[in-house]
Amino acid sequence: RHVMRKTLALITSLSLLSYLLVLPPAIAQQQDAPKSNSRMLPVDTEVVTKHSAKINGKKVSYTATVGTQPVWDEEGSPIASLFYTYYERQDVDKREARPIIYSFNGGPGSASVWMHIAYTGPKVLNLSDEGYPVQPYGVQDNPYSILDVADIVFINPVNTGYSRVLPNEDGEMPSRDKQKESFFGVNADIEYLAEWMNTFTSRKNRWQSPKYLIGESYGTTRVSGLALELQNSQWMYLNGVILVSPTDIGLDRDGPVKQANQLPYFAAAAWYHGVLPQELQEKDLLDMLPEVEAFALDNYLPALAKGAMLTGDAREKMAERIAYYSGISKQAVLDNNLAPSASFFWKELLREQNRTIGRLDSRYLGIDEKRSGDRPDYNAELTSWLHSFTPAINYYLREELKFVTDMKYNMFGPVRPWDRSDNNTGRQLRQAMAQNPYLNVLIQSGYFDGATNYFDAKYNMWHLDPSTQMSDRIEFKGYRSGHMMYLRRADLENANNDIRAFILKSDSKGQPAEYKLEK
Repeated sequence: RHVMRKTLALITSLSLLSYLLVLPPAIAQQQDAPKSNSRMLPVDTEVVTKHSAKINGKKVSYTATVGTQPVWDEEGSPIASLFYTYYERQDVDKREARPIIYSFNGGPGSASVWMHIAYTGPKVLNLSDEGYPVQPYGVQDNPYSILDVADIVFINPVNTGYSRVLPNEDGEMPSRDKQKESFFGVNADIEYLAEWMNTFTSRKNRWQSPKYLIGESYGTTRVSGLALELQNSQWMYLNGVILVSPTDIGLDRDGPVKQANQLPYFAAAAWYHGVLPQELQEKDLLDMLPEVEAFALDNYLPALAKGAMLTGDAREKMAERIAYYSGISKQAVLDNNLAPSASFFWKELLREQNRTIGRLDSRYLGIDEKRSGDRPDYNAELTSWLHSFTPAINYYLREELKFVTDMKYNMFGPVRPWDRSDNNTGRQLRQAMAQNPYLNVLIQSGYFDGATNYFDAKYNMWHLDPSTQMSDRIEFKGYRSGHMMYLRRADLENANNDIRAFILKSDSKGQPAEYKLEK
């Protein structure tokens, strides 16, 4: 009998533990909050705090919900837990009419930290006006946040932030191959995130709300695919998709197109550092770039297509024009067969001044060990960002949002090798737009971004819908900054205002979702 009582007690304890791990958030907040002496997080928990901020000159009261929510397999067992931060404005009359934005960063393998505490959220980093870190590290109110017009949830995919793969019921972790199959690939990533978003939307009672996706860098691949996956598999329809510093989203632009598309970015970076010929340098950036864009499409691209057939005077003259617009020497252009790579450009542009320029934001300068070489020793911009973002997000989550844990916050998590096969996300976005007359697209790019350059983003826009029937639902905005254009104070304001205008523009205003014949 004594043994039976112990057995029953053990079964009861295990049942209670299993129950707690999948508690609804409101209960989990009270009974299963994270503990500072554990490096494991509850599978399903949340912490809610209340705040207010002045946004666009008006006071906005909001709650911040920080928590975890499971990813389930087909049998209903939790296989991963995703960490999120959800901001919800409180002084709202009709919640069903208020938009919600689902936000993702990229990598793949990057936490959703960059846009969270530097762009659209209610807090931003302590930075200089041009976006350089300052001490003490920390955050301040974001007067330009879009929280006045939309609620926002920042979602961390598996192994980023505090999100993690879970062991099975026997305490065993899935193999790396199984993890890759479930989470770490273009299509696996899209599929499980769509399922997770369905659950989140139901829990927060947001099915009636206008819905938007925003993704940055690889996050643009993610949200482009999610647009169709949500419609076809979750029956969730969107009003807008925002692509910040987009990747190729599966659209083919290799070969001569890829090389020619880099030249306008080369010109922008050279202009910023003051090394273009005087007649170009004295122009405003936006007055100068159309000339370079036209040359890239009308002259440079055909020349590259000719390859080795372009010889003699024609080759020499082309090298001169490339040097003229790029700020590097004619000999450097010829030495690279008229096609200098971006990494060579970052090393070459300011070689004589003993400086390199940044990859993701070419305004940033680096110092290499040697002047010689074909690429910089390190990414000057990324090191700057990491030593400001990392302390800020750890402080902010723990001290202001009260999410206390000893688990490491993964700025970049172990997700590789990443399966990049069957990337049709651009075509999937186009199909989602065709199926959904409400769906609009906004593209945002920084002119000084050398990783996902702005002219590639324009190329995406031109080729996203070959039918030309939806061109009025796609728009491009450029900024005098880099990959994270919002780090520059002026563009933090401009870019948020562009999103705010996009949300207001894409409001259906009660009009039916239908196509009509032109009269």
